[in-house]
Amino acid sequence: MFSHESAAALLGLPTFGHPRLIHIFDGRRSRSARYGDVAVHTSADPHTTQETAGIRTTAIEDVVVDLARVLPPALGVAVADAALRSFGLSATDLLERGSVQRNRFGLRRMAWVVNRATPLSESPGESISRIVIEWCGFPRPALQTEHEIDGRVYRSDFCWPERQVIGESDGWLKYQGDGAVDAVRAEKRREDALRRAGWRIARWDYAGAIGVEGLRSALLAAGLTQVKRDETAALASVARNARSV
Repeated sequence: MFSHESAAALLGLPTFGHPRLIHIFDGRRSRSARYGDVAVHTSADPHTTQETAGIRTTAIEDVVVDLARVLPPALGVAVADAALRSFGLSATDLLERGSVQRNRFGLRRMAWVVNRATPLSESPGESISRIVIEWCGFPRPALQTEHEIDGRVYRSDFCWPERQVIGESDGWLKYQGDGAVDAVRAEKRREDALRRAGWRIARWDYAGAIGVEGLRSALLAAGLTQVKRDETAALASVARNARSV
């Protein structure tokens, strides 16, 4: 059955770049092996099978736990967030799944990832941004805050009410296709309304989060100040995913 990034792709969970290998799980084997670009995994811990459109994968819980052990932590959080959001899992479910396994490899990383997971982040860009914000030493933001202005309600990705700062992780798909003009117009009206209400707005895209500096510069320019020092080594890990091209 497919596992790791291969299962994630089939289940609609985020993958990052182009995974270098096709991942298969076979619990009957005595040891893992690799054949060309196919990695065959095994484990002393059984993995549950599920079937999607006739294709067998490891269960969603196993996919998240396996990837949380091996991905850079910020990317692991994006996978866990998506699983909580789309499959109704809880962090407790995932921690219990990992904690009873005999395989202790990556267990601390997995626990760190799962303890930060939330269904409130609505895209991989938002999930990664949330961790980069933490590692840059900024205060913890409120997520998906609603702002009522002139009888309309607008929602922000990240919000620091005490600083009057809003952070927005931009995804560009909404600005493509037939509805692009309407999407740009609606976003402009929304941002104008928020600014009139006194909010300072920082915007960055996925590349700005992965590269760190785009996100950090946007927040500093909006007037948000860091309350702790950068976690330099952790920030350097965000863009280093050896498992993908």
